[in-house]
Amino acid sequence: MLASARHLLQTKLTVPPARAELVSRPRLIEQFNRGLSRPLTLICAPAGFGKTTLLSEWLDSETGSDMPLAWVSLDEDDNDPGRFLTYIICALTNVGSFLESEDLLSLLQSSQPPPPKAILTSLISQMEAYPNRLGLVLDDYHLISTPVIHEAMAFFLDHLPYQMRLVITSREDPPLPLARLRGRGQLAEIRADDLRFLKEEAALFLQEALGLTLTTQQVMDLDARTEGWIAGLQLAALAMKGREDLTGFISAFTGSHRFILDYLTEEVLSRQPEHIQSFLLQTSILNHMCGPLCNVVSGRSDSLVLLEQIERDNLFLIPLDDDRRWYRYHHL
Repeated sequence: MLASARHLLQTKLTVPPARAELVSRPRLIEQFNRGLSRPLTLICAPAGFGKTTLLSEWLDSETGSDMPLAWVSLDEDDNDPGRFLTYIICALTNVGSFLESEDLLSLLQSSQPPPPKAILTSLISQMEAYPNRLGLVLDDYHLISTPVIHEAMAFFLDHLPYQMRLVITSREDPPLPLARLRGRGQLAEIRADDLRFLKEEAALFLQEALGLTLTTQQVMDLDARTEGWIAGLQLAALAMKGREDLTGFISAFTGSHRFILDYLTEEVLSRQPEHIQSFLLQTSILNHMCGPLCNVVSGRSDSLVLLEQIERDNLFLIPLDDDRRWYRYHHL
């Protein structure tokens, strides 16, 4: 448990500033606004798809300025339930004077703190008296792995005050009752297919935001190779600076380029368990794959289970049929 709320990193409670090379995406702002009619909005996509950037842009919009938003940037250390709840309480205190946070924090810092659900019950009771809409963002929720925290958040969602909105960004579906919320119409979802750049957005990003001079065909080819992946486009743009034969570079641009390789290694591969790392590397040679084929390549007998897990974890695996039997990896 934290000894004191004064020990918190205030930067974790601060909304990241909008990036200078931001491209306005009104369609996503509109989609996000529609989702705010529901208690939970889940923004779920692999690394580098602009999840946090979307929220920064929304906050700069007219709608965003009208709704107080508490923000917590999560990290691995927040798997301690007391620390997790302390950050949430302090984030809400930053945007609303309605909260008697000292009492709640004192309970968390006691020698025998009450269960998380008891703390949340008190928090919910105080929030019910708040008359205006209020949002809470939990950024990078995929870093949370403690079952007690997931159970507490499920309880929180079940009893969320009517004026409260919860927004979660994650690289994978969190272990929350998403199917139940979806069935009740209480869940809004923004996925990788929504976040990936359209061709027009890719052109604006490359030519105006990043300052590249490209032909329409070059933009289309690069967008096709990256499949609208924002980080991929940005890394390609960095690699193109100072080159003369841009068409040749684009046609040869693959995941083996050192910028892409370094990014995927640092942000994706290194974060996976050893058996997943090995499986990803062994099957990366395949253009299309199914469970039996991956069994042959990897020497395993459970490849279909791993493929299903890799898809759930948003590790750049794309299903090719509705039965989820055949897959391919992202082109890069």
